[in-house]
Amino acid sequence: MKRVAIATLGCKTNQFESAAMGEQFTKAGYTIVPFTGQADIYVINSCTVTARTDAETRRLARRARRLNPGARIVATGCYAQVAPGELEQLPEVDSVLGNREKQDIIALVETGESRVSDISAQQVVEPLALSSFAEHTRAFLQVQNGCDSFCAYCIVPYARGRSRSVQVDDVMQGIRNLAANGYREVVLTGIHLGAYGLDLPSPSSLTELVRCIDAERLVARLRIGSVEPNEVSGELLALMARSEIICPHLHLPLQSGSDAVLSRMGRRYTAAFFRELMSRITPALPDAFVGADVIAGFPGESAQEFSETMRLVEELPFSGLHVFPFSRRPGTRAADLPDQVAGHVIKGRAERLRNIATAKKRAFLTRNLGKELRVLVQGYDVESGFCRGLTRNYLTVAFAGDKEMINREMVVRTGNRGTITDLTGVFVA
Repeated sequence: MKRVAIATLGCKTNQFESAAMGEQFTKAGYTIVPFTGQADIYVINSCTVTARTDAETRRLARRARRLNPGARIVATGCYAQVAPGELEQLPEVDSVLGNREKQDIIALVETGESRVSDISAQQVVEPLALSSFAEHTRAFLQVQNGCDSFCAYCIVPYARGRSRSVQVDDVMQGIRNLAANGYREVVLTGIHLGAYGLDLPSPSSLTELVRCIDAERLVARLRIGSVEPNEVSGELLALMARSEIICPHLHLPLQSGSDAVLSRMGRRYTAAFFRELMSRITPALPDAFVGADVIAGFPGESAQEFSETMRLVEELPFSGLHVFPFSRRPGTRAADLPDQVAGHVIKGRAERLRNIATAKKRAFLTRNLGKELRVLVQGYDVESGFCRGLTRNYLTVAFAGDKEMINREMVVRTGNRGTITDLTGVFVA
C-alpha cells in the first residue's frame, strides 16, 4: 500500500478538510503516515493568511523532498488557490490543487495533474464526508465555506469564494456519522460561520441550525466556532443558555477597539456595539469562555486609536485573546493603504495586548478554581496516573484517573487544592 502524509496549516476548516482527505485516501487503500517520516505522497494543505504561512508551505515542501526524493509532493489549500503559479515554480512541488479539488484528491493525485478551479464561481458547498478524526473524542464538522465580507486585511474570500452553506440534512447526517463512531463532541466550523443558511434555497440561520442539532441531541456536546460580533443574536444566546449540550464558549473577532480603525478595516460594527454585546453575553452565559481576536498595528493606527483598543480589551470580561501583529498581505486592500505602521511599533503594541491577554486568562482560570467542572477526557498518562481533558467552557483539566475514563465526560471538582500550572488552562485537582 502506498503511504500518504498530510500536513495541515491554518484554521479548523483546513483541519476538517485534511481529515476528510485522509479518510478518502484510507478508503482507497492508502496508508496514512506522519509527515515527519517516509511517504510516497506528501500533501500540504496550505494557509495563506500571512506571508509567513506561505513561507511555511514552501518549507514543508522542501522538507518532504529531503525525506523522500522520489515522493510526489502535492500542494493544496488556500495558498495553492490564490497563487498556484508561485507553487508550480518550486522544484519540490509536483502538482498544485485548489480548494475545490480536495473533493477529487485521489484521482488528481494518481494522475499527477495540477488543477485550480475558479473558486469564485462555486455556488454551493459540496460537503466532504468525514466519519473519523485524528482526535478520538472531539471532531470538527464543516457546515459553511467562503466569505462575502472582504475585510481590508483578509485574503480568505479570494481563497475560499463566496459564502456557501451545507444543507441542514447533510449537517445532521455528518453529526450522526461522527456520533456513530463514538465522538462525544462536535465543533461546528466555517469560514464565515455566522452567515450560515443565508444562501440556501430556503434561507435559514446559524441559530436555526444549532436549534435542530440541539433538539436531536446526537452528541453529548456541541461547540460553536468563531462567530462575527454582529451575528451573535439574542436567540442564539438564549438557546446556548438553556441547552444541555451547547458548550458555553464564544470566540468573537473584535480586531480593534477604535471605530476609526474598524471602519478602515471594513468591519461592520462599532466599539459601542461590541461593548453592548458583551453586556448581554455575561448574564446569559456567566461561566462561558469568551475569547476575541485583536490586530495590532493596522495601517494608520495612531497611538490614540491603539489606546482605545487597549482600554476596551482591559474593560471587557474576556477569558482570553488571540493577538495578531498586522502582516502586510499582498492582494488585500490593507497592503496598499498609506501610513503603514513601523514593524517595531507593531511588535511593541502586540506585546502590550498579550500582557493583557495573559492577565485575562489567569483571572478566568482563577475564577474556575473550587468548582465542579464537566471534563471530556481526551487522554491518560500512565506515568503520572493523570487524565487530561477539556471542560465545556474550554479549559484543559488534569486530574487523577484511569485509562477507562477516556472519551467519557467526568465531573471533576477542583476544590481549594486546585492549582493553575500554566496558562493553557490546566488544573491539577
